[in-house]
Amino acid sequence: MSRFQSGQPGAGDGLTAILGAGALGQLWAGYLALAPAGNTAARSRVGFVERPGTNPASLCYQLQTPQGQASEVSVSFLDPATDRPSLLLVTTKATDVLSALKATLPSLPEAVPLVLFQNGMGSQQAVAAQWPDRPVLAASTTEGANRPEPGLTVHAGRGQTWIGAMTPAAEPLLSQIVTLLGNTGLAVMPEPDIRARLWQKLIINAGINAFTALLDCPNGGILTAPFYLQWIDGVCKELHQVMIAEGLQSPGAGELRQKIEAVARSTATNTSSMRADVLRGRTTEIDYINGYVADRGKALNIATPVNQMLRQQVQQLSVTPGPSAT
Repeated sequence: MSRFQSGQPGAGDGLTAILGAGALGQLWAGYLALAPAGNTAARSRVGFVERPGTNPASLCYQLQTPQGQASEVSVSFLDPATDRPSLLLVTTKATDVLSALKATLPSLPEAVPLVLFQNGMGSQQAVAAQWPDRPVLAASTTEGANRPEPGLTVHAGRGQTWIGAMTPAAEPLLSQIVTLLGNTGLAVMPEPDIRARLWQKLIINAGINAFTALLDCPNGGILTAPFYLQWIDGVCKELHQVMIAEGLQSPGAGELRQKIEAVARSTATNTSSMRADVLRGRTTEIDYINGYVADRGKALNIATPVNQMLRQQVQQLSVTPGPSAT
């Protein structure tokens, strides 16, 4: 199906709304609006929630596939007075998600499901706690997207997206949402244990992002840097201890390091989102990555000095821009 069935929770006018018009939001908007090869029935109505100060009717950009093919995309901005979304994809940064939803949700019926695409951990739980009666789902994705220049969004590499329920009201809708988003041609799968899946991505982000921001280097550049080599084992040891205390399965610290370094090598030329935020003078998501590990360690009475150190050093970058580690 390409929309929610009439009369079911979330039923609206078959419109998918996207809150967050950054690279990931534009990626999903483009794939929803463009039919996979020859399959026009798979197209979905889609619109962005935010309307910039210039008040345009739509956002127009080129979406470039991993194969280098580019397509024109035009996505309308929604009118809250007349548009009735059936689904809301939330692609804002973790630091902004609560404030953005507080501004958006009053105009949406409680039955409209929310799918959260934030990096790290903590923001998803905060949204579920704030709106426990709404259908809230979380997504963990390895799809890569960036905007190297105005008007161009690049799908840098195909990945996979897992979606799971964060509140009881979301559970009956999971299959329909996975089908809708999977109709884009992107790989989308249901995940019964989304918390464990989010932790798997957190491991990678905790072992790469802060180091790339502090060293001001692409992902592969951390692997031979003395600062990384000094601290990565401590990061992995703390991750392992916190995961075990959380009741999650975790390989040993050595295997966690292997997983991190395999991703750093396979994405060696990529710039992490945290490094990009620092370079552009934006707030990072460190509190939801290494900071989340440190916070959970404190709650569980587990010492996490390395993750806390990385958190503090990245926070300092927003005070005094530029690399602080050598």
